[in-house]
Amino acid sequence: MMRSDDFDPQRLSGRNRRLLYEWRRLEQQLSRRPDICCRVSQRNAEGLPTGYLVDYRLRSISGVEQVERLNEPGVANKPLFSDGFLMQIDLPANYPCVDGAPVFRFMTEDTSGCPIAHPWHPNIRYFGEFAGRVCINLTDTYTDLAWGVERVASYLTYETYHAYQEPPYPEDMKVAAWVLRQGEPNEWIYFNQ
Repeated sequence: MMRSDDFDPQRLSGRNRRLLYEWRRLEQQLSRRPDICCRVSQRNAEGLPTGYLVDYRLRSISGVEQVERLNEPGVANKPLFSDGFLMQIDLPANYPCVDGAPVFRFMTEDTSGCPIAHPWHPNIRYFGEFAGRVCINLTDTYTDLAWGVERVASYLTYETYHAYQEPPYPEDMKVAAWVLRQGEPNEWIYFNQ
């Protein structure tokens, strides 16, 4: 099994040097986080990572009671919690170009197609075809994958979220409405503070 120490950056092309940098930064950053585990899921022809699986061992909201009656007046949609979530990061062939942004997506089913818990957060798509997609709300100058992994951890603990219907828009409008109408007023989103 290849390790990041097996590669000499001086012998790599620009893209491969960036892939190595990302790999090493993830290893370094996550070595201090026992609640986040990351492993390589895909490699390019040279053996450098182009995909990762990130296992968040954090308690977070994974849905609400009575989802079929979501946002109906007078119906309390109390949060449901899970203690672990699995996110996939895919790096497109043109990464790290401006039009080759990494794709962060929470797994919504296991390898056999059975549903698994994924986060209930306004910046993570919960419903529909793109369920699990994460909106990182990138800053003007994107730093690295480790920054993105840490940002998603702050989503899971509800330290960071954007639920208002204004730029940058939430990824999931239904979850955003729940956060504003029920999560904040009932202090359900402050479970980790």
